[in-house]
Amino acid sequence: MHEQTGAVYRPSRLRTLLEHFAAIDDPREPPKVRYPLREVLFLVVAATIADCEDYDEIALWGCNHLAFLRRFSEFHFGTPCADWLRVVMNRIDPDLFQACFCDWAQRLRPDAAKLIAIDGKTSRRSHDRKCGRRALHMVSAFATSARLVLAQEAVDEKENECAVIPDILDRLDLDGALVTIDAIACNPAIAAAVTGRKGDYLLAVKANQPTLHREVARYFDDPAAKASSHADIDKGHGRIETRRCHVSHEVGWLSGDRRHPGEPRFPGLAAIAMVEASVEEGGAVTTSRRFYLSSAKLTPERLAEAVRGHWAIENSLHWVLDVVFREDQSRLRKGHGAHNMAIVRHFALNAVRLAKGKHSIKTTRKLAGWDPNELARILSPAR
Repeated sequence: MHEQTGAVYRPSRLRTLLEHFAAIDDPREPPKVRYPLREVLFLVVAATIADCEDYDEIALWGCNHLAFLRRFSEFHFGTPCADWLRVVMNRIDPDLFQACFCDWAQRLRPDAAKLIAIDGKTSRRSHDRKCGRRALHMVSAFATSARLVLAQEAVDEKENECAVIPDILDRLDLDGALVTIDAIACNPAIAAAVTGRKGDYLLAVKANQPTLHREVARYFDDPAAKASSHADIDKGHGRIETRRCHVSHEVGWLSGDRRHPGEPRFPGLAAIAMVEASVEEGGAVTTSRRFYLSSAKLTPERLAEAVRGHWAIENSLHWVLDVVFREDQSRLRKGHGAHNMAIVRHFALNAVRLAKGKHSIKTTRKLAGWDPNELARILSPAR
């Protein structure tokens, strides 16, 4: 059961989904299992694709679409109630579920990991003050060209993102990929983690690295600086934005402790860059500058593509999860429920994005909820 898309040959979404769910350990006692875990997870993902938001809606959807579900698996005892779903989703090991998602996502699109953005997002209502639990913060690796989530890890707060980035990188094939990360991860250890896995990094430099930030800014302020440039202009809604990308491959001058003369502070450092944006709106002009380090010998055009790609994680992932999947409205707080349902939304988002065609993600989910044949198409596309 496979699908052919252009020159890329890859397995059916449905088959790989069920195979991966079957590999997750079931925490329940086998004699007491009426609803196999693979069927429960399939129900939750299918209902989430079909625009369901919580366990009550998922249980009701499953009860009313049992005939549809039995087209894909047995569902011998029907579908569970909302309270039962809540208990099971709270008990599933999120690390195993997360590993299942990452493997499934990368088998779907082995060609996707060329430009990867890594960034975090907080599910704002997942905190539990009574238990002293902070809101869930998920760090995701996002293939910006294919618009697919490739991997993810949970941390207890944004400041701990750096600790899980190496774990995320371990799950990815970085050979030939450019990894973009915001300034929170601008340090030699993260740079080495990327280059050590045969990838290249593009790290933002901001005020949290004041000395480095001043050095790079001073370099581009120098009229004698050797840099190549490229400009883009965007117009719309009474707003004109001009972005000028400057890249220099002269990096040996950066200060820092070195084991030998000429060694750069960051491993494999090959380029420094600046993006200067001027926005004209309502008769006023504002200008901002952002600085970057990279292990790739970027051209200004490639820099512009990578920077735009990193912004896509906000618009094409975080915004979609908040507005279309209403993630910030979720109040799941007990057990592993919030973590596991965040993974379910990534399962659903990837499946919808691969199959949505000419419709938006929101409309595709609505259609899947209205028409079982549309949901079947998303889960098991024609081959």
